[in-house]
Amino acid sequence: MMKSYNFYKAVTLVKNSVNLSKVFYGSFLIILLTMSGCTRSQRYIRIEGYAQGGTYTIVYDPKSTLEEVGSNTHHSDSVTKLISKTLVNIDFSLSGYNKNSIVSKVNNNEPCTLDKYFIELFTLSKEISAQTEGYFDISGGPLYDFWGFGFKDPQAMSKIINDPETPYIIDSLKTIVGMDKIRIENGALIKDDPRITLNFNAIAQGYTCDVLASLLDSLNIQNYLVEVGMEIVCKGVNASGTDWRIGIDTPKDGSMVAGESIEKIVPIKNGGIVTSGNYRKYHIVNGRKYAHSIDPHTGYPVQHDLLSATVISHSDTLPGAHADAYATYCMVVGKEKATEFISKHSNLKGYLITSSESINLLE
Repeated sequence: MMKSYNFYKAVTLVKNSVNLSKVFYGSFLIILLTMSGCTRSQRYIRIEGYAQGGTYTIVYDPKSTLEEVGSNTHHSDSVTKLISKTLVNIDFSLSGYNKNSIVSKVNNNEPCTLDKYFIELFTLSKEISAQTEGYFDISGGPLYDFWGFGFKDPQAMSKIINDPETPYIIDSLKTIVGMDKIRIENGALIKDDPRITLNFNAIAQGYTCDVLASLLDSLNIQNYLVEVGMEIVCKGVNASGTDWRIGIDTPKDGSMVAGESIEKIVPIKNGGIVTSGNYRKYHIVNGRKYAHSIDPHTGYPVQHDLLSATVISHSDTLPGAHADAYATYCMVVGKEKATEFISKHSNLKGYLITSSESINLLE
């Protein structure tokens, strides 16, 4: 008989290594899985692997209808295969690091057929861009690249910060940034300017959690947690029969150790939770800190004291993608606008950490 125990799992992930890793280098959420007793702890299945530049973890209750995964095969093996296939398909749709992906072909103006993932995520990104007055913008890739935060030179900032030409270059780049300049018509992506590019990094991992969660739903799995790159979507209860428990890291500049210090433990059921932060990846030039959140209106890295923003979304559809995008938005606009935005949406909750205070919007 297995003894009762608490299982603590902290996944450390350096984002933006490859594939779909988030441009904004969000702070890490820590999954706290409490398992008690032989029967309950053995009931849940854990699947772990590598995807999108880091790790993923799926924990679920296998009590479900097995017809969809094949009654003659082992349940977890079948689910693992379905998950792996789905992750590959998403990579070939949304990854800017995969040169054969749809988004890469779109950015290179190559002929391609848009798939369901691209269309769904593009449509949602356009809606959220309008909702956030353009502060969330997946067409901001040229600005990220210019500052060294995108797919190109990571050392660019130190070369350009004092360049007198920088303001003029930014003004030029802003002419090819904006969701109003790109759209889908009759199943094809239309750009107002061929130089416009897309970067799904600030929403893709949350969306991936949603897609995997939908897969588990289709298998009639009632209790699960899906984590991709520390973006999380969960449903039901954990192996102890209680809400899933997620720890929010205390932001410390340069810290890459997840779980080194936990600021807050958040219980969650049926929703998406994502933290974005500016303290794990940044540039210091001439003694000044430049974080990885860029205001698409000004074209410059933001300057405010918000260190991390955790957003919980209970949206009926795609809660992971919504939480992901809104967390990014919060890091762009700062604590005042972030607080106002979260407070006025009944399906959102949040926890903001600044250099001087914590703002609890979880109630």
